[in-house]
Parts: sequence; structure tokens; C-alpha cells
Amino acid sequence: MIDFDLKGKVTVTCKDRFAPYLEQELVALGFRPKSIQRTHIELYASLNDCIDLNLHLRTASHVLYEIKSFYLHKADDIYRRIKAFPWEEYLDQDTYFSVVSHVDNETVNNPLFVNVRVKDAIVDRFREKFGKRPDTGSAKDGAVIQLFWKETQASIYINTSGETLAKHGYRKIPGHAPMLEALASATILASDWDGRSPFVNPMCGSGTLAIEAALMATGRYPGLFRDNYAFMYVKGYDEAVYQKIRSKMEDKIMDVPGLKVIASDISEQAVLFAKENAGIAGVEELIEFEVCDFEETTVPENENGVVFFNPEYGERLGEEGGLGDTYKRMGDFMKQKCAGYQGFIFTGNMVLAKRVGLRTSRRIEFYNGTIDCRLLKYELFKGSR
Repeated sequence: MIDFDLKGKVTVTCKDRFAPYLEQELVALGFRPKSIQRTHIELYASLNDCIDLNLHLRTASHVLYEIKSFYLHKADDIYRRIKAFPWEEYLDQDTYFSVVSHVDNETVNNPLFVNVRVKDAIVDRFREKFGKRPDTGSAKDGAVIQLFWKETQASIYINTSGETLAKHGYRKIPGHAPMLEALASATILASDWDGRSPFVNPMCGSGTLAIEAALMATGRYPGLFRDNYAFMYVKGYDEAVYQKIRSKMEDKIMDVPGLKVIASDISEQAVLFAKENAGIAGVEELIEFEVCDFEETTVPENENGVVFFNPEYGERLGEEGGLGDTYKRMGDFMKQKCAGYQGFIFTGNMVLAKRVGLRTSRRIEFYNGTIDCRLLKYELFKGSR
């Protein structure tokens, strides 16, 4: 049985270009990153700390606790090296588990082969020691073992998350081409929104940006919407520790008097979907929903908030043809109705972005899936600059 208080190397993974915002979250939670890369951050933490991370992180994908790092030359060596490890200290013989691997080695041309060999090694060790083998499969709803193997260096981890943390669990109706919840969180963090001034989200779609803004402003974390993690299937897990962390997380929820999160869409169905998702997230009453063309969206006057667009950009939902006029109208709207605000447009089409007609003060790099995107920031000055 592993000691959940024993500190070791922990790797928190994220989507490419999310690392600066994941670092921001980790520091706010009291952790000290040791190494920061494009798609992961390393730190020194315990498995109980991993519980805390899984429940709180908005921009992460997985939290991995390293149990062994070793030399691995070729594919023929996998079975022997993995089988020699004392898996009975980490898993019960009747615990379901799955295996994930990321491999860059010249002797392997099919990563699924590696998954099978790791599974076989663990199962055979249990069968030889106890006469009984654990169940295995591809679903990540039990324990998850993860192997990273690059050239001749391999590391084996307990994936304490299981299913990805990037989906926050409240969005039951995704709508068309929805923004991933972790991406929405990362872009809001990139906007430096203070969580107190207005957050205006025209073209809200299924509501992800507005919902994430309301969650962040009121101290609601993703762990509120999920009750199954891979750490729960590791020997040594204490349910009481999890419940204590979750209870403290609920205590962090706060009222924000006067909070104004406004979400609009021209589609009545989209707004209905957004309301339902917000209701599941517990923030429907905190968001003012409007069915209207984006130009009619309410923008509180004499405020200094954020106006945030996530429009179509001709990659997935439609062609560029009619979108040029839409981008120009977005620019006119921000210039004429949003003076004093910070304007943001998230897009994967820089040709269309030129039609906005406003000068950007920042261009922040993101990926939306495989699409190279930018979060464009506009300083919307009152009067003449």
C-alpha cells in the first residue's frame, strides 16, 4: 500500500500553450512549479496533493504521480521491466485498470502494442502471486497506469485523474462547435478579468465562456461537478481525505454582490441550451441571458469590464464568405458601445480578424484542437486616446 502523504514527482499535463495559465492556477493553490514546459508542469507533491489538484484545476488535462523512472532500450524489454515492479502495493487484485502510453522509440511502430504488453505484465504478476487477475480495458473509470517512453528513458505513472480534467462536467448540451471548458478558462485567465467588473459575452453559443466566468468569479471549482477519479482506485486512498478537500472547496463559494455576467445569442435555442448548462453548473441566476443580435447586447455603462467574442472563423462551422461583415460589425460594436472596456476576440482566422478594423494591443497564442488561434485584445478607450 502506498503512502498518500509521500511526496514525489508530479507532472500536471495541459493542452499546448495552456502552461502559463496552469502555472498561475498552481501558484494560487500554493504549489511551487519545478519545471514548466509547453504541455506540462512538474512539481513535488503527494498523492493527497494530487486529490487537491484534480478537484481545483481548470486548465489541466491530467495529474500524474511518478512511481518509477527507468532505462528502457527496446520493445522486447517492456514486459520484463514492468512485471518486476510490485504492482500489488498500488492495486488490489480485483481492481479494474487501464493503460495509457506515449511512446517515441524506434523499436515501436504501434503504441497499442505497448499498452498490451504493460497490461499483460501487470495481470500476469497478479495471476502468479494470487491466482487471480484484475480486469482491464480501455475505459478510464478505474485505476489508470500511464507510461511515457522517449528513446531510452521511460517513466511509469499513476494517472490520478482518469478521464480528462479539461471537460468540467456541467455541460450536458454542447451545441455547435463548443469551446472546451479548459480553453475557456485559459482565455479568461489570459484576459486578466478581475472577476468583479462586468463580463459581457455576445454570441455566447452554449454558454461556456459566460459559465466559466461566473464559476471563477464565485470560487466554484470543477471538482463540484465530478465524483469519480482514478486516484480513488489506488491502494492507500482515504475517502475521508477526499471528502474533507471537497467540503473545503464548497466553503470557498462566495457571493459577489453586483456581479454582471451577460451572455447573448441571436439563436433562442442556443440561449436555452446555455441556460440549461448554467443551471447544472449552479450559476444560471448569476448570468443575464439575452436573445438578440450581438449588436443589441446590453453593455453596462460607466464600467470597465471585459467584452469577449468567440465567433465562427470559417474552419468548422462555415465558409469565410459571409463572416467578413460580421467581424467588421464586431469592431464597430466594440468601438461604439464598449468604451472603457477591454475587448477580446478569439479566432483561428487572422484574415477575418483584419476586418475588425481596430488595432490590437496583444495577440495571445492558443490552439483550439489543432487550429492555430489567437486571443486578440483591444483597448477600447473612452473619447480620444
